[in-house]
Amino acid sequence: MERMSLAAVAKRFEDEAAAWEYMEDLRWHGKPMCPHCGSENAFYLEPRTGEPRTTRKGTQSYRRVWKCKDCKRQFSCLVGTIFEGTKIPLSKWLMAIYLMCAGKNGVAALELERDLDITYKSAWHMVQRIRLAMANTKGNRLAGVIVADETFVGGNPAKMNNQRKPRRSLGPNSHDKKPVFTIVDKRTGEIRSQVVEDVQTRTLRPSVDANVDKLGSILYTDQGPQYTSIGRRFAKHHTVDHSASQWVDYETGATTNIAECYFGQLKRSIVGTHHGVAEEHLQRYVREFDFRWNTCRDADGERAMKLMDQTAGVKLSYSELIAEGPFALGKWERPPGRPGPRQAGPQPLRLMTED
Repeated sequence: MERMSLAAVAKRFEDEAAAWEYMEDLRWHGKPMCPHCGSENAFYLEPRTGEPRTTRKGTQSYRRVWKCKDCKRQFSCLVGTIFEGTKIPLSKWLMAIYLMCAGKNGVAALELERDLDITYKSAWHMVQRIRLAMANTKGNRLAGVIVADETFVGGNPAKMNNQRKPRRSLGPNSHDKKPVFTIVDKRTGEIRSQVVEDVQTRTLRPSVDANVDKLGSILYTDQGPQYTSIGRRFAKHHTVDHSASQWVDYETGATTNIAECYFGQLKRSIVGTHHGVAEEHLQRYVREFDFRWNTCRDADGERAMKLMDQTAGVKLSYSELIAEGPFALGKWERPPGRPGPRQAGPQPLRLMTED
């Protein structure tokens, strides 16, 4: 899929059989491997009648089934990936992956519903699984010059109507925004973000410890008090004073502009493309933009290939997806048209960015 346009992707995978063969080659590289026991001693199961397989409803199925000679279990190339259990054609999956990798601001589920001619429920589940694969990255801890900053994603309560205003008491100057903490390797531009409960030192320190090799590294932050204690564990800690309109300290080189650029892109995309993000799903959206930021120098096809390599080892069933937030727990009422079971309770709040 390297350096391919949407038209080329649609033409290449207009045949569902070609999409299955492509998926097998991409995952196994010509050597089928059992996802249950890891054995390469497997063989392809030809249809018993010699005719194409059919589903329970009698429609033709292009599913290619293999059987392991060691554990005697059947499998396909989709087992153990985000595609497992899907009834959506693989050709549409590949087009959705290309669209999400090619769009700078991402793709909303309603867009995929129209473009791929599927239901909104299927499109919403599809994009959430793709976002989960985008977050399936394993990298070494960052080192060198590290930039750390935080932002708040959400709407201004003063601009909300009475039904959407925060109902919990958070004290003076309370708001219903969620903080997002970001760490950036200034040399490589690699970014790692996490949705956190607050921006206090005790909350941010575990994220820094897990992602940064502090020995010999330099930390750039603003003058937030939460970074004072964290910065003591670095070789050096330089700050910029945003309250004095200082964005770059030319003596030390300290700046948080790269993190601010990321925050601007994240918020513009949420407002322009998604319009609103539920609190329980915000982490996957943040990791989606991490993936797109970290692969911004790659061609669209190269980015899609990297994503395909990350689809194995992660699964997200629909029941798990709707069980994460307050809708399934009965705290809020699910509005008409929103996927998932309808529950009793007050009206929901959605995270919205300011205009």
